[in-house]
Amino acid sequence: MEFRTVVPCEKLQQQISHRDEILLLGSCFAENIGRLLVSHKFNVGINPTGILYNPYSIADVLDLLVNNVRFTVDDLFHSGNLWHSFLHHSRFSHTDAELCVRQINRELISGAERLVRASWLLITFGTAYVYTLHENGRVVANCHKLPASLFDRRRIMSEEFFFRWEPLIDRLFKMNPALRIMFTVSPIRHLKDGAHDNQLSKSELLLFIDKLCRCYSERCVYFPSYEIVLDELRDYRFYDAGMTHPTSQAIEYIWERFSESCFSEETRILNLEWERLEKALNHRPLTPDTETYRNFAMQNLFKLKKIREKYSYFDISKEIESLELFLKTL
Repeated sequence: MEFRTVVPCEKLQQQISHRDEILLLGSCFAENIGRLLVSHKFNVGINPTGILYNPYSIADVLDLLVNNVRFTVDDLFHSGNLWHSFLHHSRFSHTDAELCVRQINRELISGAERLVRASWLLITFGTAYVYTLHENGRVVANCHKLPASLFDRRRIMSEEFFFRWEPLIDRLFKMNPALRIMFTVSPIRHLKDGAHDNQLSKSELLLFIDKLCRCYSERCVYFPSYEIVLDELRDYRFYDAGMTHPTSQAIEYIWERFSESCFSEETRILNLEWERLEKALNHRPLTPDTETYRNFAMQNLFKLKKIREKYSYFDISKEIESLELFLKTL
C-alpha cells in the first residue's frame, strides 16, 4: 500500500553537470539549494543583490546585470545610521556610502559576467506580493524596516508578471544563446500574508511560470519543489519551529529529488564520491601527530588526485594544496 503522493519529477533533457556555470536568484530557498550546489563543488553564483522574493524585483536585478549597470551614492538612501539600496538585501547596507556602493558594484560585475557565461539560471519565486513606494510607484526588493506608511502592498496577477518577463527572457536568450532557465516556487509559507492570501500568491506564481514554460518550452523548465513539500512530505515535522521554513531534512530530500531529475549518472556518482571524501577530509583525530593519521591523510590526498585525474573539470585544487601543506607540518 502507498501512503503518500509521490510528485513526479521529469528528467531534464539537458542535464546539469559540474562543467556548467550556474547563477541562482530568488528567495532563501534558492540560497539553500545554492549552498548544496556549492558544497558539491558546482560552479555557482548566488543572489548578487541578496535574497529576493517577488518576480518584479528579480526581473529588476536581471535588468541590472544585462545592462551592466553600476551604482553611485545617488542610488542609495540613508536611514538608521546606514546607507541602503531598495534593490538590495540589508547585508549590503553600510555606515559608509562609498563602501556600500563598492560592495554593490563588485557583486553586480561578478553577477553580470556569470550571467553571460551561464549554462543555467535557477530562479525561485517566493511571493506574488510586492511593495511599492508611495512617492514614485517603484517596486522595492527590501523595505529595510522603513515605516509601512511609505509603501503600498498589492498582489500582482500572473498576466502582469508575464508582461514584465517576456521581453526580459528574449533579451537573456539573445545575450546568452546557451542559457537555460529553471523556475521553482519556494515552499516557504508567507503566513504574514494570511493563509488564504499565501495560497492565492503561490497560485499566481505557478500560473505565471506555467505560461513562461509553455512559451519557451525548449529552454525553460519547472522543478516542483513547492509540490514536493506540500503534497509529498505533507507534514509539519518537515517545517521548522516557526511553521514556515522547511527543515534541513526537507531540504535534503528536495536535493535528492533534484539530483535524480537534473543530474546525469556521472554527476550523481561524482557527488557521492565527493561526499564520502569530504567527510574524511573534515575528520580531525585527537592526536593528529600520529603516524596512523599521517597515513590517513596520505590516502585522502591520493583519492583527491585520483578524482582530479578521472574528472578533470572537477575543481579540487584548493583541497589538494591545503592537504599537501598540512602534511608538511606532520
